[in-house]
Amino acid sequence: MSAIRAVVNGVEHEREVEPRVLLLDLLRAELGLTGTHSGCDDGVCGACTVLVDGAPVKSCLMLAVQADGAEVTTVEGLARDGGRSAVQEAFIAAGAVQCGYCTPGFVVAATALLERIPAPSDEQIREGLVGNLCRCGCYPQIRRAVRQAGEAPA
Repeated sequence: MSAIRAVVNGVEHEREVEPRVLLLDLLRAELGLTGTHSGCDDGVCGACTVLVDGAPVKSCLMLAVQADGAEVTTVEGLARDGGRSAVQEAFIAAGAVQCGYCTPGFVVAATALLERIPAPSDEQIREGLVGNLCRCGCYPQIRRAVRQAGEAPA
């Protein structure tokens, strides 16, 4: 067992974990943060995307022990003052949430993109979200949502 300490969505957590436990499993099973989805378990789909120290990471590829000392933000941690973030609101308004399974990963990845590039072009949006897949084919709505969130007041 390995002792880890991480700040998850602004709350410090200390846990003893087996070295082989994935960050995804720690978040979902240990911390009850089920907004982070398990899709492919191979790092291909991006449904498990979280922010680790502000950078998008596929939590199905990261061991929990690698998050020791890190700040982790899940889709639940994006909400502000009891309401949704601008990105979450934009995804709803643009209809970019068809089945919703990929949505948390896209929202987290889009949040990181908008932190780097506040008003991205369509090409920058495509590049910024390249690690996330939507089986429903909502890519035009997703790009529209990211553009709308980039235009929203911070």
